[in-house]
Amino acid sequence: MSTDALTMNPAAGLSDAPAHTSAVRHIITIAKRELTSYFASPVAYVFIVFFLLLCGFFTFMVGRFFQRGEASLIAFFIWHPWLYLFLVPAVGMRTWSEERRLGTIELLLTMPITPWQAIVGKFLASWLFLAIALALTFPLVLTVGYLGSPDYGVIFCGYLGSLLMAGAYLAISCMTSALTRNQVISFILSVVTCLFLILAGWPPVTDMLVQWAPNWLVEGVAAFSVMPHFESFQRGVIDSRDLVYFLSVIAFSLFTTGVIIRSHRAG
Repeated sequence: MSTDALTMNPAAGLSDAPAHTSAVRHIITIAKRELTSYFASPVAYVFIVFFLLLCGFFTFMVGRFFQRGEASLIAFFIWHPWLYLFLVPAVGMRTWSEERRLGTIELLLTMPITPWQAIVGKFLASWLFLAIALALTFPLVLTVGYLGSPDYGVIFCGYLGSLLMAGAYLAISCMTSALTRNQVISFILSVVTCLFLILAGWPPVTDMLVQWAPNWLVEGVAAFSVMPHFESFQRGVIDSRDLVYFLSVIAFSLFTTGVIIRSHRAG
């Protein structure tokens, strides 16, 4: 959240109301101000253009979209775990690091809102920003629809899985951002953590572990991977276990962020 957003009048949008109504209002207010601060900077537009260019490059050049000869977006979605590995931490690294660097986190925590409301509001704003960037890839859907007869249900599942995966990466980035006031360190920590979630279930890694580790350990490590859960969405399957996985990563990371933020408040 920008410094201007933090200096807002507490009475504006944060008025007295029933507890649940007031909490939702506070979250929406924070999310709107945070999202506005994103688009007030040219960095947001540069990010979106860069994201779209990379999506096009990996889909058509690396993924050989036209050579596949199939009406699907597999060549598009298959690269998302790797694209998000660097792009999502770049969005989330400033969430709390900037607040700590500028010293505005103390002002935020003295406002008539709870830490979890600020955490959820900031997270939803960043997630919505990523959703907007993802939605702007709609020309790919139009292209595959023009060239063939795709299964739009499978495409919808792919987008849903991609959005959930972006949310999981983002929640992890928010957590690492709360740990340090240095955005570069936050970025590196989140990239390393997200990379673990990718490699944990990667066949070369599991094949290596099988050679010396017991099966229960290999299965335990692989269970942390985003790859099998995201692959289910790519196949058009919405499994409750996959939904629980992504939502659990988001909830745990945001909970940990809350613990870190409260420790700053106590300190």
